[in-house]
Amino acid sequence: MSRILNSMGIAAVAVSALISTSPASASEKVNLYSYRQPFLIEPLLKSFTEDTGIKVNVVFAKKGMLEKIQAAGSNNPADAVLTVDIGRLYGLKQAGVFEPVKSDVLEANIPAHLRDPEGLWFGLTQRSRIVLASKDRVKPGELTSYEDLADPKFRGRICVRSGKHFYNIALIASMIAHHGEGEAKVWLEGVKANLARKPQGNDRAQAKAIYEGVCDVAIANTYYMGKMQTNEKKPEQKQWAESVRVTFLNQGASDRGAHMNVSGAGVLKGAKHKAYAIKLVEWLSGDKAQKIYAEDNFEYPANPKIAVSDIVKSWGDFKADTLSMEAIATRREAATKLVDEVNFNEGPTS
Repeated sequence: MSRILNSMGIAAVAVSALISTSPASASEKVNLYSYRQPFLIEPLLKSFTEDTGIKVNVVFAKKGMLEKIQAAGSNNPADAVLTVDIGRLYGLKQAGVFEPVKSDVLEANIPAHLRDPEGLWFGLTQRSRIVLASKDRVKPGELTSYEDLADPKFRGRICVRSGKHFYNIALIASMIAHHGEGEAKVWLEGVKANLARKPQGNDRAQAKAIYEGVCDVAIANTYYMGKMQTNEKKPEQKQWAESVRVTFLNQGASDRGAHMNVSGAGVLKGAKHKAYAIKLVEWLSGDKAQKIYAEDNFEYPANPKIAVSDIVKSWGDFKADTLSMEAIATRREAATKLVDEVNFNEGPTS
């Protein structure tokens, strides 16, 4: 009961925030829930309003978004959701809170494998789950595939954050999609055996561990490299970034390409400003917004017509895995079970 009351309280706060930020006379508006960080989203929303005249009221959340939506029910003030990771998008889809959208603009801007087949959510940016390899201790070409992460030659040389983190769950789900559960389990056991320490920290902490000599190889998302390379407030992170080489995996001519994940958006059922919500998502898939995403957060645009930033370009061209996000999402539960079955988060067996 306390959890339900807490969710209702959270929802009430969100309702108040959305309503209070909107003048009563404003008819052209859209109310948005966002998991994405304010420093990234606010410039986008300001530009959208300048272009369209549509005001955006936004509530930023670190967790509990679905609970907010469900607790509010028909009184939910939000029209759309903006979030990261295919798992969160798919979770909202499974909960039945998204409204199907048919949009020629979105279908033209967003490739089919980066959007829901029923139009329930649309990917807006991409990030690749890559390997950061020590420039001093890992030779170029020594590690070329996700499968190589289980090779005994990397025993005691790999660092990674929790296997239960949604970035890693998506990667494991992709391995299941490509190889089946049995082979994916054997692979995950091999990766665990190669760990230098118990899974811990965030993606940047893995780069730090390489710099400090704890491990030689780390699994991380691409945009963290950009954040470290440009972090003026914490110059030590530039040193971490300088010590590693960005390595895109499975790049052979007949291979599948590097694993990708997305951030994305969906329009909520019962949206009171549905037309404006759709317009917002369409705008976010367009040229101006995609360029802002690329420049400010070092992500890969979902819209293939938009170029990456200079920093991202410096990491080199690569082939991306075009496995559908849906195929990854539907295997996340199986991936989570594998993490438990191999006791991945306990670290290497001594």
